Amino acid sequence: MLKIENLHAEIGGNEIIKGLSLEVGRGEIHAIMGPNGSGKSTLSNVLMGHPRYEVTEGSVTFEGQDVLELEPDERAKLGMFLAFQYPSEVPGVSVANFMRTAVNSVREEELPPMEMYKLLQEKMRVMRMDPKFAERYLNEGFSGGEKKRNEILQMLMLEPKLAIMDETDSGLDIDALQVVARGVNEMRGPEFSAVLITHYQRILRYIEPDRVHVMLDGQLVTSGGKELAEELEDKGYDWVRQEFGSVA
Repeated sequence: MLKIENLHAEIGGNEIIKGLSLEVGRGEIHAIMGPNGSGKSTLSNVLMGHPRYEVTEGSVTFEGQDVLELEPDERAKLGMFLAFQYPSEVPGVSVANFMRTAVNSVREEELPPMEMYKLLQEKMRVMRMDPKFAERYLNEGFSGGEKKRNEILQMLMLEPKLAIMDETDSGLDIDALQVVARGVNEMRGPEFSAVLITHYQRILRYIEPDRVHVMLDGQLVTSGGKELAEELEDKGYDWVRQEFGSVA
């Protein structure tokens, strides 16, 4: 579904991604772990076409299509989705209106208002969200956990083929973490893939990854099964720096 080959990307002349390659198959969930400053969030922004980042070399294909020349909204229409680490507040725009606009923008035909209402209520029940939540302005005054739940609610509404989740677990308590994981697991299936970007192993207790990759200095330096995440939890990232620092 997603194929990244020898990707190099920079911002302001500073190279952050330094020859990264990754393949994510259909129906697979991959976790990318790494210390602060390793380039994880940059990778997520590059994949979705953030204009501040410049790709200087390499390729990214989604379902066989080159996406690097596409605008972010065009990537979204293909079925790519990014859950932000720090979701923005949008005063004056309700969650319900935002969801309606977002869903209709990626569909060939607009969803009738009543069907949209039923869909939103259904997905909010999955996320254990009060129906009144839909009337609030997008992320305005939301707690960290509410913002992250709202990101997953968007994912459930948009039904992407590929979700890139940039540290969606950061700052969540156990209850919120479990609800977020429930939303991801609700999507799991042969037509849905995900890239989970995280510092910690704890979210992987609730979302079992097919592969775990460790990122260091703009490269993926080692990969393995979920036991690799457990090893990182036990040892921290120092052993990665010691063993693979010369590679990166």
